Amino acid sequence: MGSPFHKPVMLNEVIDSLNCRPGGIYLDGTLGGGGHAYQILKKTAPDGMLIGIDADDDALAESERRLESFGDRKILIKGNFADIGEILADLNIEKVNGILLDLGVSSHQLETADRGFSFSLDAPLDMRMDRRQPLNAGELVNKLSDKELERIIRKYGEEIMAGRIVRAISARRRISPIETTKELAAIVVKALPPQLKRKKIHPATKTFQALRIAVNDELSSLHRAINDGIDVLNREGRFSIISFHSLEDRIVKNLFRSWEKGCICPSDFPVCTCNRKPKLKVLTRRPVTPGDAEVAANPRARSAKLRTAMRV
Repeated sequence: MGSPFHKPVMLNEVIDSLNCRPGGIYLDGTLGGGGHAYQILKKTAPDGMLIGIDADDDALAESERRLESFGDRKILIKGNFADIGEILADLNIEKVNGILLDLGVSSHQLETADRGFSFSLDAPLDMRMDRRQPLNAGELVNKLSDKELERIIRKYGEEIMAGRIVRAISARRRISPIETTKELAAIVVKALPPQLKRKKIHPATKTFQALRIAVNDELSSLHRAINDGIDVLNREGRFSIISFHSLEDRIVKNLFRSWEKGCICPSDFPVCTCNRKPKLKVLTRRPVTPGDAEVAANPRARSAKLRTAMRV
């Protein structure tokens, strides 16, 4: 079941990875337009439960409409997937059979101009997933010190030209605040050397990615979601995560591996003193990626990587 709101990536692969079964409880921490959730509910009929979480009101409204036919087999909640532990505790649910996180921005968020996620639509610099939070991208761009702004763009955007970009931003904001996505994108493009402007991806992509990650505190939220999510999984429960860039994928890969290994003592210790026990078995030695047909139909899927681990 497709939706113009947001095309779910690797739908069949995700459903297989979660090992969906009737009667199970599944948590979708990034509900979006409900594409994956719809399929999970279908697969777990007649009595499977879905808990869907999203920080975005538009996404919740769309999912409510789309999943209406499943009645009370679904519980939709406004929140951040970093709070998986508290959200389930509030619902008096101790354990779930599967958790899905589909990271990144939905097509709807990118295509809704006033959200300010995209440099191809002119809009105020916003980028908040949850519009209740005070901090937005405009605040970061106009108020952070040069040093801190450069750190964010270099670290979260993996942008090697962060210094040049920040010098250009700094020179411009001394004259007047940078208020829109188009203004910021133009400043970034102008700051870069000609050879970098000929690349396939837009020259401002990495800067916009970095600001979005910083505004929404995405990487530390991911850390928390994984560490807390593992503890609410039933034995043999599955944890599936789709990431769209190397920073996220690295966190998922490293945390999954570290919980598979358990012990974190230095290698020269004669015996284990940390007593950290393995909690996961990694099921994807290499990430699952979309097939050519899916990428052709949905170009945004091209960088997606799916990793799955099982609770032991």
